[in-house]
Amino acid sequence: MITYKLDEEYIELYKLIKILDLVDSGGQAKMVVAEGHVIRNGEIETRKRAKIKLGDILEIADVKIEIK
Repeated sequence: MITYKLDEEYIELYKLIKILDLVDSGGQAKMVVAEGHVIRNGEIETRKRAKIKLGDILEIADVKIEIK
């Protein structure tokens, strides 16, 4: 599991995926989200700019991310 420490109120989903180096580019991050490969708190998240906040749990492929 990856733990991401949030420095602000939220981070946009595609930016988080890019920052964590799960993809090579922002465009790839947006595609991963749009194609339904991201699960947020147990539900599929398809909004590229979804506001990821403290306490959210994300799953992308075999990677689990906890927002703290």
